[in-house]
Amino acid sequence: MKKGIHPGYHPVVFRDSGSDFAFLTRSTIRSDKTITWTDGNTYPVVDVDVSSASHPFYTGRSRVLDTAGRVERFNQRYGRT
Repeated sequence: MKKGIHPGYHPVVFRDSGSDFAFLTRSTIRSDKTITWTDGNTYPVVDVDVSSASHPFYTGRSRVLDTAGRVERFNQRYGRT
């Protein structure tokens, strides 16, 4: 690897503002905001809109689509002979 051309890879806290969920991981993203984590250290924090704590697929609150109605509508439009 060439020296001096790669971004810094450092610990970052990602925080889901909608569900009050945060996790610590490593990333190259930069942030001016900081947070004190449970280990007592201060890390940069990045606010995200959706995480596994708030996404309907992972929380089990997903909506069921009416697939039968779509199939019937398709058959009405294009007909099955």
